[in-house]
Amino acid sequence: MLAAMLVTTPFMFSPVSAINSDKDSERGWISVSYTAEKEVSPDTVEISIAVKTDDKHSMQEAVRKNKEISDKVYAYVKTFINPENKDYVKTSNFSAYPEYTYSSGKRYLDKYSVSNNIIVHTKYVDKISTLIDKSLNLGATNVDSLNFSLSEKDKECAELLKTAATNARKRADIVASASGSVVTGIRNIDTSCSVNRAGNYNYARNTLMMAKSAGAMEDAAVPEASPNIEAGVIRVYSNVNASYYLK
Repeated sequence: MLAAMLVTTPFMFSPVSAINSDKDSERGWISVSYTAEKEVSPDTVEISIAVKTDDKHSMQEAVRKNKEISDKVYAYVKTFINPENKDYVKTSNFSAYPEYTYSSGKRYLDKYSVSNNIIVHTKYVDKISTLIDKSLNLGATNVDSLNFSLSEKDKECAELLKTAATNARKRADIVASASGSVVTGIRNIDTSCSVNRAGNYNYARNTLMMAKSAGAMEDAAVPEASPNIEAGVIRVYSNVNASYYLK
């Protein structure tokens, strides 16, 4: 986990003459804002593994091929995840459809295609390269998406909000003192917290599939080296906008 970083935004002092409401018009107030920022390592990853198959003559055969590969990937993934960590695996976006080609204004059946997406949600962030490598070797054709996230967002936000609120009040005290006034209470306060995720990464087809598209042999071997996946960091921002009464 990287060291916390604090970023301040400009503050504003409002004199009595700037207040228009009936009660507030007799009291001065000051508005300040403060943003606390922190970088943390993601502790959760969700990956979409695609299994795509086709057959020139039969939809049933395309489905059978897909099920055979998908069952192997499912079996492996279930040994990889840990339900006690709220890990899970599910199916998403299963589809089966004919593909056509067109020539001289006529449509011709080209093949039957089947696609199955297997979603894996796990806290084994440091082992995701192994998961990808093994799944591809079992016959998966694509890794469509890879999303790192933070499971303890609320905890991180709470800690940063404390920091932002404390420093917002300090800012108000500094400006009030320099202006010959004293902070007497809170007029209004707004808070927010946001997360800049490590990102969604589109992982290209494995080397075997790229080789096939270039006209290589269907039984080309998949390289043994695991892909290098970097999780990066997640930035958490907590912001406090506060107005304080003065006297």
